[in-house]
Amino acid sequence: MLLFLALNTVAWFMIMCIMALIRISVPSAAWRQRWAARMNVIINGWVAGYRSMFRLLGTLELEVCGTEGLSRDDWYLVVSNHQTWTDIFILQLVYGQKVPPLKFFTKQELIWLPLLGIALYVLDFPFMKRYSREFLEKHPEYRGKDLETTRAYCERFRPIPTAILIFVEGTRFTPEKHDAQQSPYLHLLRPRAGGVGFVLGAMGDQLRGLIDTTIVYSDGTPTFWQFLCGRRRRVQVLVEHMRLPVELTGGDYVRDENYRRRVQTWVDELWQHKDERIDALLRVPAGQPSTTSFTPG
Repeated sequence: MLLFLALNTVAWFMIMCIMALIRISVPSAAWRQRWAARMNVIINGWVAGYRSMFRLLGTLELEVCGTEGLSRDDWYLVVSNHQTWTDIFILQLVYGQKVPPLKFFTKQELIWLPLLGIALYVLDFPFMKRYSREFLEKHPEYRGKDLETTRAYCERFRPIPTAILIFVEGTRFTPEKHDAQQSPYLHLLRPRAGGVGFVLGAMGDQLRGLIDTTIVYSDGTPTFWQFLCGRRRRVQVLVEHMRLPVELTGGDYVRDENYRRRVQTWVDELWQHKDERIDALLRVPAGQPSTTSFTPG
């Protein structure tokens, strides 16, 4: 499986490099914008190869419910719980060919990773530079930079149908982090509403809706290596597509305290509902799928 994934990745990386050279060869903003949309074929092709791998090997039992009615020609905000690097691959399988290619905010440090950093940059994945509280206290002029970066990327997403993915917890779930946070949820960390607030403020008027995604690894959360080795087979994914509250679109999450409080309350309610869903899914005995079965491919 690892060899197949590596070959699929390298092949599409080479195609991406050729398309990137074509994109920058013409000094026209309109051309580059149109070509950026065409480069989504890289993501779609990589996911298609990845899906074929699981179909051939039969190492994954993926059960999905709720993806009906989604469109590849719309803009969405996708939120999900986060437990492992495997989540990215699962989400690509779930939403491939159903919504536009997923774009997620990444740490700026990832740009230096071989192959991955270049691919994220060329495919217009937004990079975020995070500042510590101590740094902001010494350099208050950097406050709000995250919002400015988010707005800039959201403007680039406006002409091209896009699904913006946010892991609201901000980090992968572990029992140690759960205890350290004194999280009020059984299966989740405390949600961070900043990313959601930034996107709603920047382009909430254009988003078709929120896609709330709940991922449950029924056999226990796998490491990425265990997942590649096929040691964890059953994954349940529950998808809920809902309208965005009108009062939460177009606000200023940084400067408007009332708006920030409304967004945080709304996200807290989403997370409480998600925690209850996870608890219900974990109670379903093995061999009795609680969702519609889905075969990659």
